[in-house]
Amino acid sequence: MGMPKNTLRSSLITALAVGMLPLLAACGGGSGDEDGKNSGSSAAGGGTKNVDGAVQLNIPEGVNAEAKKEYVRENAIAACMKKEGFTYSPHVATAPSADVNSDGDGEDYAAAKKYRQKYGFGTYAAAAYPDDPNVPFSNAGGKVGGKTLDPVDDDTKGLTPAQLKAYEDALYGPAAKSKGEEKDAGCTLEGNTAAYGPPLSAAAEKKKQNARTEENRQNGLALNGDTQLVQLAQQYATCLKAQGIPVSTTQPTGMAYMVRIDLAGKLPEDGSKWTKEQAMPLLTADIDIALKDLECGKKFRAAYFPKEKANPYWGDGA
Repeated sequence: MGMPKNTLRSSLITALAVGMLPLLAACGGGSGDEDGKNSGSSAAGGGTKNVDGAVQLNIPEGVNAEAKKEYVRENAIAACMKKEGFTYSPHVATAPSADVNSDGDGEDYAAAKKYRQKYGFGTYAAAAYPDDPNVPFSNAGGKVGGKTLDPVDDDTKGLTPAQLKAYEDALYGPAAKSKGEEKDAGCTLEGNTAAYGPPLSAAAEKKKQNARTEENRQNGLALNGDTQLVQLAQQYATCLKAQGIPVSTTQPTGMAYMVRIDLAGKLPEDGSKWTKEQAMPLLTADIDIALKDLECGKKFRAAYFPKEKANPYWGDGA
């Protein structure tokens, strides 16, 4: 079966510039790491080994099936790139623990209350607490959620522009002539195929996506037609209005995240440039709204999330 789009790391140049992406230190240049001592390669505790000159991640015990596929994919890409004469540092990002960088969307009331009392919805927290590694999207001291970020790899360090193009062609395949012609190629395709099987034909992929969309629509209709959820959503909306918080929908599938999403839609474009002094009063107001939202939606969320697990739904309506 085919794998979801956008699962591979983005362009090397972009990746090297963005510290939040899953990156990994490795020996530089276009040659392989012949002695296998690629100290920057982390495998979420699994370590590395050298196979035919290519660094490979050991798959840790206890990882789930989907995570295991990521290891298989990254290792296959590294082996493929080695055959092409390049170094590729395989890397599988370590997901933060469940209680870090998340307010649980209110699903866990106690955890959400503790989180929102300090961070609100998390929108202004990174600017207000620049040195707090537990803040969503922070990079305090090179850490996210209290965990050290994997350092940037040096796989393309020292390559000339021509060599860099050859590297990217080997990794991603030659650039497509148009967006419509974009598809996995090169070592990316080899890695994806090793982990997820050969790609589906366009017709099969469309059929699969249509089936997913219809299933999602049916799940949304089930949730929005649930009598208990409809009643609790109305109570939730009435409570919000009494607190002076606008209500843009009363559909159960939209209520759980409505306040957060509506506020995010009103953020200024230059929000990333807030100073700590500018962010603190905004955070104070955000905390107030986030806690009111949590209390108003307490009964609704307690009923909604278990039913949503039985009828998985994405989107804000049905």
